[in-house]
Amino acid sequence: MRRRPTLLLVALAAAGVAAFGAGAASGGAAQNPNLPQGAEPVRLDPADFTATIDNPYLPLAVGARWSYREGPTRGTITVLADTKTIEGVEARVVHDVARERGRVVEDTFDWYAQDRQGNVWYLGEDTTAFDPGRPPSKEGSWQHGVDGAYAGVVMPARPAPGLRYRQEYYEGHAEDEARVVARGEYATVPAGFYRDLVMTRDTTPLEPRVLEYKFYARGVGMVLALTTSGGDREELVSYRRGG
Repeated sequence: MRRRPTLLLVALAAAGVAAFGAGAASGGAAQNPNLPQGAEPVRLDPADFTATIDNPYLPLAVGARWSYREGPTRGTITVLADTKTIEGVEARVVHDVARERGRVVEDTFDWYAQDRQGNVWYLGEDTTAFDPGRPPSKEGSWQHGVDGAYAGVVMPARPAPGLRYRQEYYEGHAEDEARVVARGEYATVPAGFYRDLVMTRDTTPLEPRVLEYKFYARGVGMVLALTTSGGDREELVSYRRGG
């Protein structure tokens, strides 16, 4: 799953990642047993899911569009009217395209569904990466229920600090995990100033040296992502509501 100046950047530079860790410790929340963890298998009941996704911190209304920038990369995410049925679950299709200097470097179709509690589940992706001089690569593509892959949660219904969950699981290919670190954060990005953000800490055992913090705004979704290894940041440039 491809995911990416704020006052928080000042804190990051001045105090390091430990400053965020301290904030997380003060908000410890009981683990939600309904959220998937690690490599544990899950069976999804189609009756519990909908392709209408209105989680306040990850609203995926048809026609919504986000534009991001991360260094030379420009990304566009669009919620399509299309759905895909995965083991009986109707999932919303989201199209994610990344370009560098106008050239498409990655073209992905992601599949999401929301359960009765309001948790947004990630059921897989069909991704194609384009590297000059090499054939297109499908590495990272996976689908719930195929070849031992299992869905995960990308945004809990109630993202309380301390909450941990698996975002995806396809052994050796896609094993992203997240923990809610804090609420009430704020950031300035090209799209504007956002307050009362939910902040998550995203990791994967496949890349143990990579650590990413993401910030989600109510009614918008992700507005900022900071990668501590390398100092990369992905920031929201524009957002168009759907519906």
